[in-house]
Amino acid sequence: MSGPSDNARLVGHVGPLEIDWPRSLGFFGGIGLAVGIGLIDPPLAVFIAAVPFIKMLDLPRLPTPARVVAEVFEGVAKPVGGDSQGTVRLVSAKGSSDEPVQSGD
Repeated sequence: MSGPSDNARLVGHVGPLEIDWPRSLGFFGGIGLAVGIGLIDPPLAVFIAAVPFIKMLDLPRLPTPARVVAEVFEGVAKPVGGDSQGTVRLVSAKGSSDEPVQSGD
């Protein structure tokens, strides 16, 4: 079982993004592998890969019209895992967009 200090080493920051490296590599690598062996077509792969970024659009501080559009796209993403925990998240000076990225334990 991993503790908070273990998770901190696995989550990195690149500019305003907080990235869970192992889960992100697995997620995006799996998509690339599925395209490479012909399980899914590239347009679908691009949409699936965009899910973590679509989830970042639904921030409470955004204006209502932008949040409505973000929630519509998030709803569209539900069938391809849009309700799972994000692996890439936007972080502001006040902290991350919601709870910290955590391992799936």
